[in-house]
Parts: sequence; structure tokens; C-alpha cells
Amino acid sequence: MIARRRLFQLGLSALGAAAVGPSAHAQDDIIGALLEAQAPPAVAPVVAIQPVIETAPKWVSLYNLHTAEKLQAVYWEKGTYVPDALDALNKVLRDHRTGEVAPMNVQLFDMLADIHRETETKTAFQIISGYRSAASNKLLSERSGEVAKRSLHMDGKAMDIYLEDVALDKLRAAALDLKRGGVGYYPDSKFVHVDVGPFRRWQGS
Repeated sequence: MIARRRLFQLGLSALGAAAVGPSAHAQDDIIGALLEAQAPPAVAPVVAIQPVIETAPKWVSLYNLHTAEKLQAVYWEKGTYVPDALDALNKVLRDHRTGEVAPMNVQLFDMLADIHRETETKTAFQIISGYRSAASNKLLSERSGEVAKRSLHMDGKAMDIYLEDVALDKLRAAALDLKRGGVGYYPDSKFVHVDVGPFRRWQGS
């Protein structure tokens, strides 16, 4: 920025060509105008954007085909997961062969909640398989080549599901649209596998 004294000299030089010089008040006006011309533009204040916080409760309805247990639970509300509801869901999804209960990955419940909304189902998710103990998974793997020896069911990260009022291919499509994990399609066995591993797709029998 040009110094005030320099601006004052420039102002006087410009006035020297006139027959009659302006008053001191006029000189101040000229200097003020020159200073104003050199001033940086006004900067608009930065307005902080508040993040959108999801507050609507999340719920899921399950029916375990092996134990005939049914549970509808609000597992997320007021910005956090509900421990008692998660414990109840974990129990319904236990290994029915051994009775072992393990914590299921909460992202699975989020997937089911979104699939429920996408398909507009009116029924509970039918659970073919939730958590599997190492012993149960070994047994199933020995019986069928379609069961992975190190299945994500063993980590509480997978479920095999279907819906009574939604066509199986539409259930698969809804799960694939989420792009959150693996989706296996088993049309002969009439279920869809969903997990929270890497996004991938496959078809079995």
C-alpha cells in the first residue's frame, strides 16, 4: 500500500498545475479518496455449516427360523446405539447349535434397517443364519463347499436372510444398492447373504 505521505505528495503535485490551489479541507478529501482506492475489498464473514445429525430412531424386526424367536427392537436413538437392544438382538442371532452368543456388528442392523425402508416390507427378516461358532462353521463347511472355512458369520459380520413379502431378487437388488459389503444370492436355498466385509457379489445354489 502506498504510504499516506506519498499520497499527500501526489495530491499536491496534481494540484500544482491549477491556478488556484484547493483548501486544506479539499486536500484531505483527495487524500482520503486515494487511500480508499487502495483499501482491500471487504471480506464476507465465514458462516460455519452445521452438520446434519440424524435423530430418527432406527429399528429392526427379526425372526429366527431355528428357535422361533421374534424380536422388534429400537437399537439406535438420540444419536447413539442402545446397549440393551443390541444385547437382545445378539441373543436372537446366537448360534442355535451351541447356544453361543456373540456381539453382531452394528452395521448389519443399519443395513437391515435400510433394506427394510428400500423394500417397504411389512414382515420381519427371516434369519437363516446369524452368528456361527467355529465348531458350527467347521461342521457346515465340511458338508458344503459353499460355506467358507473362515466365514464372516464367525465374526458376527454376516447374516443369511429373506423376507416373506419381497421377491428374493428384489431383496438382493436392495442389498446391492447399498454397496456396503458382500451380497450372496442363493435362489435354490431361498436366502440372501449380507455381510459388512468388502463390497462384492456372487451367486450360489
